[in-house]
Amino acid sequence: MGQTDRVAMVRTNRVTTSQFAPVGVEAVASSIALERILSAMKEHSAGDWPRRLQDVLVGSCALAILAAVSSCKSVPPTVAVIPRTTGMALWEPEHAGAEAAKRNLKVYWNAPTREDDVAGQIALVERVIDKGYAGLILSPDQTLALMTPVRRALAKGIPTIIVGSALPLEPGGKLSYILSDDEEAGRMAAVRIGKILDGKGSVAIMGIDPDVAGVLERVRSFESALARYYPDIQISEKRIGSFNVPFEQQTAEEVLAANPRLGAILAVTTDATRGAYSALVELHRARYVKLVGCDQDLLQPLTTGEMDSLIAEDTYQMGYRAMEMLVAERGGETAPALTKISPKLVTKDNLSSPEIRRMLALTGR
Repeated sequence: MGQTDRVAMVRTNRVTTSQFAPVGVEAVASSIALERILSAMKEHSAGDWPRRLQDVLVGSCALAILAAVSSCKSVPPTVAVIPRTTGMALWEPEHAGAEAAKRNLKVYWNAPTREDDVAGQIALVERVIDKGYAGLILSPDQTLALMTPVRRALAKGIPTIIVGSALPLEPGGKLSYILSDDEEAGRMAAVRIGKILDGKGSVAIMGIDPDVAGVLERVRSFESALARYYPDIQISEKRIGSFNVPFEQQTAEEVLAANPRLGAILAVTTDATRGAYSALVELHRARYVKLVGCDQDLLQPLTTGEMDSLIAEDTYQMGYRAMEMLVAERGGETAPALTKISPKLVTKDNLSSPEIRRMLALTGR
């Protein structure tokens, strides 16, 4: 093939960088390299091609390396956020908070659909460890069962932040805690019930879960504050809870039947709150027995007066702070060992306030 034929072939098959513009840096770099090679073939004699092509190929290799490095840098490190469950509104604000603080990190959000699926949560943590994620934000379903996978994550060098309730593991190194202040939640509930009962009467406690340290702390604090500030209010019933709303409803119905003069119920978990509310509505007692719930899975009954109030965990702030700490840790800072986030009392009067709407991730709804 003569030089004239080669030049004609180059003109016929000319490739421009604009053809590759939509597909990104790598394709643009490749097209620039190809165009340089074709241009060298067209503009120089056959005797010059080996030398010219060598120069062009060196430059093209540099472009290819630049494209590869650029491609690697564009993939952000992943942080796993695993709440107790995706099946309740309590943890949705945590997701929003983590997304708001992630900066250059990617959020992997997943959890079991049921709070009692401990094996499912353990499997998710194991998967995160095997993939070598850049960080783990975990709200354990059960205190003892999650200790082993958390230890394994720490052994693999994965910074881990436990959110909500503590594990029996000392913080330090790559392990930190961001906890709801359950002692404050108990005091808050005692003050609220003391106010709505005018300092006298009886209250039942429902949903006590011995496997969740935060719930036990909540109950202990409530009992202590009630005895100190409102000694004329008696605790008539204390019931163990479960992750089962029908069971909690049946328990509440039994409590109401056994205590016809009951003044209030403190439900210390989401399922207990739902079960107590359903029982009160079913038995037409919602206007007479005041319900103070914990966790923010029910909001509509606040507006109708069928529920007095909620002690709500600020899971938005927990998610935000946890992600903020992981970002800082990647920058070389040391994360604080323990952070406590105060809960908020949510009532009909403040439900629409900007602070509460942000905390409950209701903005935009």
